[in-house]
Amino acid sequence: MNTPEERLAELGLTVPEVVPPLAVYVPAVRVGSLVYTSGQLPIIDGALIATGKVGGEITPEQAAACAQQCALNAIAAIRAVAGDLSHIRIVKVVAFVASTPDFTGQPGVANGASELFGAVFGDAGVHARSAVGVPVLPLDAPVEVEVIAEIAG
Repeated sequence: MNTPEERLAELGLTVPEVVPPLAVYVPAVRVGSLVYTSGQLPIIDGALIATGKVGGEITPEQAAACAQQCALNAIAAIRAVAGDLSHIRIVKVVAFVASTPDFTGQPGVANGASELFGAVFGDAGVHARSAVGVPVLPLDAPVEVEVIAEIAG
């Protein structure tokens, strides 16, 4: 069985550096066997990969790619606190989607994160989830994802 990092490599991805906080908080906190991430934005190398509203200037497909990057950044935050990803179970994912008032496809956008967790963690990536439409997110990001993970064993 491949490790989560090996599964990421098969997808052409790697765990990035932890995105530095934009304000007064930490990227993730461990409480007992649980790791709570702060909201993760679709940031690569210090910059958002897209800005704007889903249903406006951002397509649902672009937003799903943003959600995937948010999930990858969450994996980095989880690994920074937990160390080894091979004992991680994704418990809950919340996706915030900055969207136009008539856009109702938030669950499809959130699939960008959920599908990555499934591909990386297998059965341990199956999780409960909420997908919420909001009027605006920090830095005009189209998507923000937060995660609760469990360190098993």
